[in-house]
Amino acid sequence: MGAETLLQAHGLTRRFGGLVAVDDVSLTLRRGQVHAVIGPNGAGKSTLTNLLSGDLTPTRGTLHVLGHDVTGASPEAIARRGLARSYQRTNIFAPLTVWDNVRLAAQARTPRAWAWWRRADQQADVRARAERALTLARLTARRERPAAVLSHGEQRQLEIALALATEPQVLLLDEPLAGMGTAEAERMVALLAELKRDHAVMLVEHDMDAVFALADVLTVMVNGRVVASGHPAEIRSDAAVQAAYLGEEG
Repeated sequence: MGAETLLQAHGLTRRFGGLVAVDDVSLTLRRGQVHAVIGPNGAGKSTLTNLLSGDLTPTRGTLHVLGHDVTGASPEAIARRGLARSYQRTNIFAPLTVWDNVRLAAQARTPRAWAWWRRADQQADVRARAERALTLARLTARRERPAAVLSHGEQRQLEIALALATEPQVLLLDEPLAGMGTAEAERMVALLAELKRDHAVMLVEHDMDAVFALADVLTVMVNGRVVASGHPAEIRSDAAVQAAYLGEEG
């Protein structure tokens, strides 16, 4: 049997006036796979991510998450179906501890999340989700540190922990290796390889070494359109892709 399909996008298009930022893009994300999306700046990668997360509404096309039609749904509704995302810029509460950051993210998934008369940190389900997210993101040893004092790489790990605290099955990761040194990048690659076991992961990334180390499927976008999609080895050797993005190899 093939890997389980968790997200299916068909013919997604997004127009901003006369500009077509994403043009008839179809995409499938499967459990146990990293599906990398690459392309030059302005290719439409971030707009596609926003369409999949509900931060933007498609002009045309359909989106299904875990078999549910979520086309045009709000980010909150799509998140409840099992999707979480990270952003290009770190999106954490810097003054709070690592634990409090993750606990709040876990709490947000709970019905009556902001019922202040209940001590959220005493709710067993919230604590369990937060502990699991910390463990998966390899941040248990940093739990009592303020997020502000973490290294850049650890802050990116924390953002992934915030996503994991909502117990998603689909992860959309927008440039999680941006700005990292070699050692931090290697740790992030190892983390993402571990996370794909139980999730469908879409990775938007400019670090080609990381992309080819992680990707099971590779999609190349140029000017809002998909110019190639398939196994990374096939894409690497595709002459059209080399000319459009990867560059000719000597």
